[in-house]
Amino acid sequence: MAGTGRLIGGLGFPEGPRWHDDQLWFSDFGDRVVRAVGLDGAAREIVRVEGRPSGLGWLPDGSLLVVSMTDQRLLRVTTSGVAEHADLSSFTRTACNDMVVDADGNAYVGYMGFDLLASPIEPKPAALVLVRRDGSASIAAAELAFPNGAVLSPDGRTLIVAETFGRRLTAFDVAPDATLSRRRLFAELPERAPDGICLDQAGAVWVADAAGKACVRVKDGGTVTDVITTERSCYACALGGSDGRTLFLCVADGYAPSAMVLHTGAIETVRVDIPGVPA
Repeated sequence: MAGTGRLIGGLGFPEGPRWHDDQLWFSDFGDRVVRAVGLDGAAREIVRVEGRPSGLGWLPDGSLLVVSMTDQRLLRVTTSGVAEHADLSSFTRTACNDMVVDADGNAYVGYMGFDLLASPIEPKPAALVLVRRDGSASIAAAELAFPNGAVLSPDGRTLIVAETFGRRLTAFDVAPDATLSRRRLFAELPERAPDGICLDQAGAVWVADAAGKACVRVKDGGTVTDVITTERSCYACALGGSDGRTLFLCVADGYAPSAMVLHTGAIETVRVDIPGVPA
């Protein structure tokens, strides 16, 4: 496995990376924009989100979904403009966060559950919110310890979510109606704070470690097979590129406003052996 390289720098805080249409799409919630960047490092602005963008995904018709963090909404972006897809405020107490969208357009959105910048931090349980393609919403899973990055298996029948303050990955069965059941442990990660995640074709999960400067690959059961170190804290990851074997790492010096204004955030890349599955 080769060392890391830099795709793009000068970012406020990159999050929610997704490989889509031969580009890496990501949210920069420090700069309040969603961008897409090619492998040549050329970036373009997709949309501004004043409520700070986070998780990204697409509906079957190609419309972009964007989590708007601070106003607790899910936005739909089309050629006609930006519209509210769902108001999540009645299901979430605090800022919304990451998201995964299935092939039918059902979105699973996490929220923090407490103020991450408070002193002292007082962790409280949160939930995953299921937003269906028509914009209706309900609680998909409760009592999660800061649900963060999430992935779906290629057949759409398993969902895995990172519980950052639980220091674990948790798996669920996904029913044909998109509801979740059979909650179980995928991996315990006591030395890590799992943030953004992505899935490879062998069924292993790459995990960005928000408490350290690393991204690790973990198998079902908790065996860590690979560790990639980064110069800055790693908050999210995605697999993509022409062969699916480029691992994109979202790194930054921190998520406090004082850190984001310095624009030291970046997206680094490393080549891996096993390709990813579509996010």
